[in-house]
Amino acid sequence: MNLKVGMKVSGVVTGIQPYGVFVDIGEHQQGLIHISECHSGYVADIYRLFKVGQPVNALIIDIDEYSGKISLSTRTTSVNYSVLLHARGFKPRKIHYWTNYQLSLGFKPIARSKKQWLSDARIFFE
Repeated sequence: MNLKVGMKVSGVVTGIQPYGVFVDIGEHQQGLIHISECHSGYVADIYRLFKVGQPVNALIIDIDEYSGKISLSTRTTSVNYSVLLHARGFKPRKIHYWTNYQLSLGFKPIARSKKQWLSDARIFFE
């Protein structure tokens, strides 16, 4: 089955954790209904809403493109596709790396500074 965001799927609850519910949606695929997507409003006890083995109808709200993790929802009935379209068209103008990859300094600067750091630390803890 080729799963896509916005599809309604049926599955069976396979596990419950304080943060969400794991659902087997067939073909060796598993999705997670986060506690915020279980019910409208505050969920005091997720174990009262779901039981292991319970059949569930849910909506696919996200599929992580790198890990393949599937996010499900029983709270909403539709997906805002404009959010997905913006993500595809977004390209940063310039990528800024905080680390200079051309330098291969390793731990030498740390080793050189270690003696001074330790003497500074002794002043504060004496």
